[in-house]
Amino acid sequence: MLRLHLLAAAFLATAAVPGTALAVASAELYRTQGHTYGRFEARVRFAAGDGVVSSFFLWKDGSEVAGAFWNELDFEKVGADCHLQTNALYGSPASGNEQSHPIPDDLCDAYHDYRFEWTPTYIAWAIDGRELRRDTGATATAFSENAAGGMSFRFNVWPGNANFGGNFDAAILPVRQYISWVQYSSYVDGAFEQEWREEFQGATLPSGWAVGNWASPFNLSTHSARNVDLVDGIAVLSLSADDATGFTGVPPADDGAGAGGTPGGAGSGSAGTGGAVPAGTGGATADGGTPAAGGGASGNGPASEGSESGCSCRVADSREGALGSGAAALLALAWLARRRRWSDSSGRYA
Repeated sequence: MLRLHLLAAAFLATAAVPGTALAVASAELYRTQGHTYGRFEARVRFAAGDGVVSSFFLWKDGSEVAGAFWNELDFEKVGADCHLQTNALYGSPASGNEQSHPIPDDLCDAYHDYRFEWTPTYIAWAIDGRELRRDTGATATAFSENAAGGMSFRFNVWPGNANFGGNFDAAILPVRQYISWVQYSSYVDGAFEQEWREEFQGATLPSGWAVGNWASPFNLSTHSARNVDLVDGIAVLSLSADDATGFTGVPPADDGAGAGGTPGGAGSGSAGTGGAVPAGTGGATADGGTPAAGGGASGNGPASEGSESGCSCRVADSREGALGSGAAALLALAWLARRRRWSDSSGRYA
């Protein structure tokens, strides 16, 4: 966690003063259905570049509503050195519990298996079957008591700033995030059982998946549907100039895709079988609406009057809902400002 004075500076830089959009188009891909306790896995090659934030995260829809209890879990690649941060963001107002992890392998030069395990008693983060972090106690309780409707899979890539992500320079664009497969296993009676697996084999988005079209955190880019492509069994998310031309060519091969999650960590070792989700199956929207921040938006995404259309008008409302008093309130506001995610039509951000 950053010190209080740095968070206060982040708040003043990104919340008190509106962000200035760059000539940049970002991307977000998400699952429209939320899931409760289970194992959430994806094989990802994160996007390289200083100031580029590239992520796989879980998000509870409605977290951004003023007075609501926030629930979000993150894997985030940040910095020029492509290092990994994990986070459990929760509370009302929300507070972050982030950790940095020294990983010997280059997260931006190869595919790796990323896994969340969410159970009533613990939340664990793992990479390539090796558990990096396990939270129990208050953190597990915050999610078990406040995310009963589940959380949805989210992936995005967007420009950060000096307070979070690094020193972004649009001259490095385009950069890409690649997703080889995604799968979910339910958690019943102390055991994980695979429910579905998506391998993006078609040319169009499979049923149950959608793309973002709202402004990214800090309002420095806008997510574009044209920056999400499915090529050779790989979902490609591009961060590009604002022409949002997407991806052409051949994505890097995932030679180690295997047949599922790698065994390792407490209660781990996924089933490793199953094919891509057939077109037209799955994908019921959680709670009859779109997931996490956004009719769209994500545990990253924009805003509107209580309806589902995007503008920045809900931002002030949500800040008021998060306001408390003294340093604790400023800390919470600064954290929320850092993680601001504007949404197109659902009036949501994260």
